[in-house]
Amino acid sequence: MEEGGEAFYAHVALHRFHWRPREFLEMDRKEKAFVIASIQIELKKEKEEHDRIKQKVRG
Repeated sequence: MEEGGEAFYAHVALHRFHWRPREFLEMDRKEKAFVIASIQIELKKEKEEHDRIKQKVRG
């Protein structure tokens, strides 16, 4: 599954929001774009937090 593809975001929506993939895939373009942007923001925050903790552990 390629990160950035529709299947990737449907997968994230399944696990985070408990949406069936069909619920995500049937959204209109604007609604889907909003959800994707929101997921991207959250993934970026998580990566930054992970990197911050990793740096702290390494000293």
